[in-house]
Amino acid sequence: MNLFAARLTRKMLSTEAFEKTVYDMQERVKRYRQIEKSPELAEYQELKKRIESSDFKERKQELVSRKYKDTAEGRKMLDYKRLTASKEIKRYREALADPLFRDFLQFRETPDFQKVHSAEERKADSLLKKYYDLYNSSLYKNYMKVLNSSELKQLTALEEEVNTEDFKVRHALWEDNKRWEHSDEYRIEQRFNQLAKSDDIKFYFTQREERIDWAELFRPAFDDDMSSGKNWKPGFGYANPAMKDGHSRTSERQAYNDGKNTFFAEGRMDVETRAESKKAIAWDEKKGFVEEVFDFTSDAMNTKEAFAQESGLFMAKIRTQGVGHHFFGLTTGKQNTPMIALYHFNGKRHQVGYVDGQNTKMVDLTGVLRSMYHVYAFRWTKHELIWYVNDLELLRIPNRLPKEAMFFLAQSWLPKAEKGGEGKLKVQWARVFRSVDDSPLAQRNEAEKKK
Repeated sequence: MNLFAARLTRKMLSTEAFEKTVYDMQERVKRYRQIEKSPELAEYQELKKRIESSDFKERKQELVSRKYKDTAEGRKMLDYKRLTASKEIKRYREALADPLFRDFLQFRETPDFQKVHSAEERKADSLLKKYYDLYNSSLYKNYMKVLNSSELKQLTALEEEVNTEDFKVRHALWEDNKRWEHSDEYRIEQRFNQLAKSDDIKFYFTQREERIDWAELFRPAFDDDMSSGKNWKPGFGYANPAMKDGHSRTSERQAYNDGKNTFFAEGRMDVETRAESKKAIAWDEKKGFVEEVFDFTSDAMNTKEAFAQESGLFMAKIRTQGVGHHFFGLTTGKQNTPMIALYHFNGKRHQVGYVDGQNTKMVDLTGVLRSMYHVYAFRWTKHELIWYVNDLELLRIPNRLPKEAMFFLAQSWLPKAEKGGEGKLKVQWARVFRSVDDSPLAQRNEAEKKK
């Protein structure tokens, strides 16, 4: 795979552009999840439920379009005003407001009232004369007409009702031509519209669930910016405690230096191969472990104690310089199990692939400028293994899956058959993201299949 041609034809993003894409995806998911838990979204969804309800819609239609005269309050108030304006009822109330008329009504209920019909009695008592005149007046006749009338009964009932606080509130609502703008429903709708126009709510609803679900991969379960060596230990992380971890081979020219050739500075990890003499234990295919003096030193470093994961997305930003072989990938720490090369430089060619004896499958990369960093990635799903550089797919292997969790291994070495020299494996960061198979969408799809 020619990376120079891929960059030239824009089949592959530049490392900077790819990192920005990953960063943007991480930030998008972070923002989406923050909004998802926010009180503003909860309020928006609650208000949305309310304003889309039939009760709310009917209430709005009523407040906006209903005329005052068509309301019960409007009709009752009109009837109240009409009755209070009635000449007969006005005269009735005027009569009741007159002290003489009220005295007359009380006297009328006494046995002495019969005296008003006697001319002699009236002549002797001026008050009886006044009562007699009232008794024969149109004022009294109007009083008697109104006293038991349905109009007075209706007015009395209306007066009692329209003076209650409840009626006053309801009447004030319907009498108000801007009742909609002054209603609680209007305030609810305005708040909903305000929330709907907010940047966060608009962002949340423009993100497709599938897109966010995929982007969830880009929330790291392991994230090492190489600011310190806390995640890295010397050696190969052998599972068998009887193995001499960190040993070299007699077929190599370097002794591993127990982490002394690995430096964490300037935001990167440098594994250096240096020209210096060192006596160390080495594995000989025929003799077993022997002591040997080497002309070079280097290191093998692993994350076994800090991190190991089965399936997911594994990424690292890497470049090399100088001579020698360099490896950055995944291992189980066991013999006779596959190793995953996110990146391998074999002294001549850059490679990625699957290392497992006769089943080894590697892809050569050409057009790689060693002065440039690239992001090398490996995706491990339930069904296949996929390798990438930046966003360019390089290799896909179905069904040949590791059977247990793997951890990072960084290593530099010099085969004895090749000319020695100094070199460096430079790793700017390493990240691991959870498996896409664990994503909410994948879990839902899996559940659907089982139904």
